Amino acid sequence: MADRLVSPLQGDEDGQETSLRPRRLDDYIGQERVKENLRILLEAARLRDEALDHVLLYGPPGLGKTSLSLIIANEMGAEIRMTSGPAIEHAGDLASILTALEDGDVLFIDEIHRLSRIVEERLYSAMEDFALDLIIGKGPSARSVRLPLKPFTVVGATTRIGALAAPLRDRFGAIYRLNYYDESALQHIVRRSARILHVEIDDAGRDEIARRARGTPRIANRLLRRVRDYAQVRANGVITLAVAEAALNALEVDTRGLDQTDRTLLEAIIRKFDGGPVGVETLAASISEEVETIEDVLEPYLLQLGFLARTPRGRVATRLAYEHLGMPFRPSPGMPGLWEEPPEPEA
Repeated sequence: MADRLVSPLQGDEDGQETSLRPRRLDDYIGQERVKENLRILLEAARLRDEALDHVLLYGPPGLGKTSLSLIIANEMGAEIRMTSGPAIEHAGDLASILTALEDGDVLFIDEIHRLSRIVEERLYSAMEDFALDLIIGKGPSARSVRLPLKPFTVVGATTRIGALAAPLRDRFGAIYRLNYYDESALQHIVRRSARILHVEIDDAGRDEIARRARGTPRIANRLLRRVRDYAQVRANGVITLAVAEAALNALEVDTRGLDQTDRTLLEAIIRKFDGGPVGVETLAASISEEVETIEDVLEPYLLQLGFLARTPRGRVATRLAYEHLGMPFRPSPGMPGLWEEPPEPEA
């Protein structure tokens, strides 16, 4: 689903995203609570001339976890080595990475919850004691050797903190949650990105892009690039409100940031299953999507908007979903408690 225009996952077309990433903490827009706590953590580490404590960043994709890891390395004046959980397949891969790190370097592990159990257990001592326990030889002659490592910082990123093993989670000294952005922060991000991309945009055009960006900077930047293309072909390169609306409507991104896939999901619940409740496996089969795609990609934003409800009996479309799609609201049969006030007790 990374090829969807409004997908928060990084896709092949996001090559320009690197140039749009902020380099310093002062340039990072939004996440004020995280920024303030991180600023104190960085300043304290610099005053002590020590490696930064290990940092875990979690939250939905596209909110800036990778950007924050690069900022941490820049603020500490350190080099950064970037990898991901699935890429470290064997304990030997981890040993190669760790032994190459210099004093104070940053190791960024994306999707850290997907580390294999063997690799994860080897990482425990490396993070806690800056040492790597290796087994040399086989059989009766095998012996354990502890290889000292230079002090370094692990910055882990995950969208599923609940899938992270407790022993690994406990070894992070600072854990920060990144939340969806409000429209004001996204407006600043769109304005900054437009300046970097040399795109002329007025305030109304900027606000319209931010409004449809689903609270996610990565989506805001992607929409900006697509609207820029439309403006260069149809509007002399200037993004106004009319140009932004025409471009985004042509791309089938509506005023709440929903695309055709989102609307197909809601319409299936309403038209095929009378508004629900419907089991997620039945729903997945009806729209030809995987269950994991619905749960991890489509549902989070619809739940955030209040268009969808998860109940013990299945998924239900809410009144807000009917209103957004322009359909007459019909309370879900058999579930009056979800939609109606309870009846008055008889006297």
